[in-house]
Amino acid sequence: MFVTTAGRTNQEMIEAAKNVALELGIEYIPRQKRSINDLTNEQSSDCIVAGKERLELFRKENGSFPFFFHPNSAMFRIKRLQMNEHDPFVEATGLQKGMSLLDCTLGLASDAIVASFVIGPEGKVTGIEAQKYLSYVVKQGLRTWDSNLTAMNDAMQRVEVLHDKSLTFLKSLPDESYDCVYFDPMFDESILESDGIKALGQLALHDDLSEESVREALRVARSRVVLKDHYKSTRFERFGFKTIRRKTSKFHFGFFEK
Repeated sequence: MFVTTAGRTNQEMIEAAKNVALELGIEYIPRQKRSINDLTNEQSSDCIVAGKERLELFRKENGSFPFFFHPNSAMFRIKRLQMNEHDPFVEATGLQKGMSLLDCTLGLASDAIVASFVIGPEGKVTGIEAQKYLSYVVKQGLRTWDSNLTAMNDAMQRVEVLHDKSLTFLKSLPDESYDCVYFDPMFDESILESDGIKALGQLALHDDLSEESVREALRVARSRVVLKDHYKSTRFERFGFKTIRRKTSKFHFGFFEK
């Protein structure tokens, strides 16, 4: 991995790119009017591009679909919640103000943002992401993305992002550390539609959910362990989750009640 700047660059972007390189311990390479494809082929490496408003992560194998942070469905879901409308994730997790959530598969953090909005400043949301550079780009995006919705901006900035493997982090926690522990390993069946989400699917580490992870989650949770998965998934039955089936959706929720 290396860092460069957007095509039309300035000194501010150059300094931002150098700071990213310093924080991640990777090389900064000046753009010098070269294309991203030329640079990634030359370096035989993926790259992060520091632009004026955001960071973009390009894969060497598929440079046409960069990954960048976007809150995805969180914005319209929060607007619905503000109108007291139903959200299946909130129902499945049972989250209320002041509670805590550990998101073991953070991804783009859309569920973590919604959780942060629901539990408010009194609560706590921690997101675990095993892919180092994905974790970094999402962490920066949560700090800087402007949704033009104050409540959502506040919710994004309250999400704590940690780079770690979820099982390793779960094992480090004492019993009943979080009200809810959440898994969203949704890459077995592809429902990835936008280019940005496709890029996420290419970047994410595809570690399957294990019996040990579920066991540790049950130890760490005070209230519930929740699984979100494709409707064709066998994980609900395999691990014994009580399933909330949704006829019109491609994914369901399952939960263990403590």
